[in-house]
Amino acid sequence: MGSLFRERRKVADTSLQLPAFGMGTAHLGELYGTVDESVAQATFDAAWSGGVRYFDTAPWYGRGLAEHRLGGFLRTKPRADFIVTTKVGRTLHRPDNPTAFDREPWQGGLNFEVRFDYSSDGIMRSYEQALQRLALDTVDALVIHDLDGIFHDEETISRHSKDLADTGMKALSELKSSGDIQAVGMGINMKEQLADLAQRVDLDFALVAMPYTLLDQDSLHTGMKACIDRGVSVIVGAPFASGILATGSAGAAHYNYGAADQAIVDKVRKIEQVCATHHVSLQAAALQFPLAHPAAVSIIPGASKPEELTANIQSIDKNIPPAFWAELKSEGLIATDAPTPQGPDA
Repeated sequence: MGSLFRERRKVADTSLQLPAFGMGTAHLGELYGTVDESVAQATFDAAWSGGVRYFDTAPWYGRGLAEHRLGGFLRTKPRADFIVTTKVGRTLHRPDNPTAFDREPWQGGLNFEVRFDYSSDGIMRSYEQALQRLALDTVDALVIHDLDGIFHDEETISRHSKDLADTGMKALSELKSSGDIQAVGMGINMKEQLADLAQRVDLDFALVAMPYTLLDQDSLHTGMKACIDRGVSVIVGAPFASGILATGSAGAAHYNYGAADQAIVDKVRKIEQVCATHHVSLQAAALQFPLAHPAAVSIIPGASKPEELTANIQSIDKNIPPAFWAELKSEGLIATDAPTPQGPDA
């Protein structure tokens, strides 16, 4: 396996060093379709056999299902051999009417109602629930999850932000200072939150979904620059832009966790044309591009079957000539000043 796959990068001013390549588990929470238990475990087996040692999950993924599945796998492995991060800000509860409960947006998942709580009590309850689902007594970092406009209106964001500032961050700081966790992060779905809220909280890293991918570099001089200026590391959680950069324009065309509009499909087709000219895999370009940014410490693409995971591992170190990135810039398909990977012939 090549050097990028094996590389570890330090998270801000912490003791945590992350592999440049990890695995996200949202797909195993059954976001786009149900996943048989044997397939989920085979996917984890493929990750481990392929050398993956960093796994990210969340209570929200499948309403607890992803954490259960990951925990069932990791409890058979030596704790010192892997890194795991999960998220806080939601607690899970039995619904009032389980038989009529709607698990949306999860196609499968578990029957648990979500309650948002970013206070100290909510953070600690979320953390303790996660440890039980994961069958672990430690995680390496905790991530403040989904405090943004996708899930909350402005008034609710203001209220939750106050809870986080008043007591929630204290709980996270105490967990870090006691050595229970090594780092504190925030999950960011929207570029506005990366530029604003993430810069007003004392973070070690931001876990970004859509704000910085091969398809969108609008955050290059706003949120991403602010992270550099403040010494905040970045984990890129959706290098495939939630799907379309993995499947290509002829596939299911998921973008930003929904159906891609025609402008996005057309842009992917243009990138695919440049890929064909230079004999470059679209998937390899999507995975390698964000790691060139100086703030980036890791990418954590998801997979719902073993072959997807194996393909991701194989893509991370494929050689991409500098001329490919140069043509993307000259065609206006990526920002002209975006950092790009340097190939061996650069």
